[in-house]
Amino acid sequence: MANSFQNLLVVDDEPSMRHMLRLVLEPNNYRVCEAENGNQALEMIRKEKFDAILSDIRMPDMDGLSFLDQPIVKTLDCTIIMMSAYGGIDIALDCMKRGAYDFISKPFKPDEVLLTLRKAEERQQLRVENEQLKTALSKQEQAFSIDRIIHASKSMQQMLQMVKAAAGADSPVLITGETGTGKELVARALHSESGRQGQFLAINCSAITSGLLESELFGHTKGAFTGADREKQGLFSIASGGTLFLDEIAEMPLELQPKLLRVLQEGEIRKVGATRSEKINTRVVAAAGRDLQEAVQNNLFRNDLYYRLAVVDINLPPLRERPEDIIPLAEHFLATLCQQEGRQQLQLSTEDRKKLTSYHWPGNVRELQNYLEKGLIFSQETLELPPLRMRQSLSKESEPEEYSLKIASQRLEKEYISKALAKTDGNRTQAAQLLEISLRSLMYKIKEYKIE
Repeated sequence: MANSFQNLLVVDDEPSMRHMLRLVLEPNNYRVCEAENGNQALEMIRKEKFDAILSDIRMPDMDGLSFLDQPIVKTLDCTIIMMSAYGGIDIALDCMKRGAYDFISKPFKPDEVLLTLRKAEERQQLRVENEQLKTALSKQEQAFSIDRIIHASKSMQQMLQMVKAAAGADSPVLITGETGTGKELVARALHSESGRQGQFLAINCSAITSGLLESELFGHTKGAFTGADREKQGLFSIASGGTLFLDEIAEMPLELQPKLLRVLQEGEIRKVGATRSEKINTRVVAAAGRDLQEAVQNNLFRNDLYYRLAVVDINLPPLRERPEDIIPLAEHFLATLCQQEGRQQLQLSTEDRKKLTSYHWPGNVRELQNYLEKGLIFSQETLELPPLRMRQSLSKESEPEEYSLKIASQRLEKEYISKALAKTDGNRTQAAQLLEISLRSLMYKIKEYKIE
């Protein structure tokens, strides 16, 4: 296995120690240079780049600690390992504070030096991979453009014009629309058009429990709760200078909503367990798949938070209301899927186009994409799309129900909720516990299904 470190500098005033380290390191494919003290080492690092430096602490002219304090050493992109036969944990900690990676006590075994170098190489490799990942994500975000949102309908053109107009402001944006319409895509378009240099981060508020969600969003201090063995940065801090996308905002617990309101009003957050707030510059874009105003009326969402989020309210129309977009989207998904699978480009037939445009797409754009992916799996030389349940009308009442998993699921939910309420004599808190859902979700479903 090749070393990620190639060029090493050994700094020690004892010739025997330098010789011993050379005998250990060179057979393991390290190139070793030697310096007798800190001054000589400074001259060498001005002329040559080293991947790692192993330095003694006690040396004449300039000792190891003074060497660590030199400005040129502090700017080096290299791993420094200190060595000494004197001192214990205190001197080791002092070395770390001054910028050293590790400390080895003399006398040491050859394997101890090699193991320390291997650990340092792994750490360096992780740093490089992390930087590469950050660069790739940054390029991906920068490469994203609002022009990549496929559309042909007038309603989508008007919506994207609103996105461009709102992008430059720092005000919160609320994106509403049915599941699968592409709310996160619009949030990314807002970020890319805004010119913000920070990251775009997204979190689904319905996928994380209340306690964890607070820590994820705001961070926590060490010892803030059981298991908090170190300080953690929250997403608001990490996304400072960028955009934080809060998906399914309607599912945010009521007890967390005042903290979010403070972020929007004051531009500051307070970590869990902290006594002081910190300023941030994070733009909030939220999305809701259901009516937030109805949630406000049912006391499931704060009225003041709703109006603070909906400074700009962008509504994404469902796919059935913009049939002009179906074929352009289908062609785009088909081309992308064929490219990903390394297959020759398949085309939509006239019959395929009629089939796609005559269906009402209750799952919207996501359903269309999944449908084409399924069709591609079972296609050979030509595209063979599976049957679709044809629509008779745009209204839900006219949808044939015999094959609808969505309607069957709703019917089953309503039945179980009614049974749980009957078993608990109408106690909604106990019913929510039986159903293993939150009280807020139960209240919403009782209203949705009109359960007495």
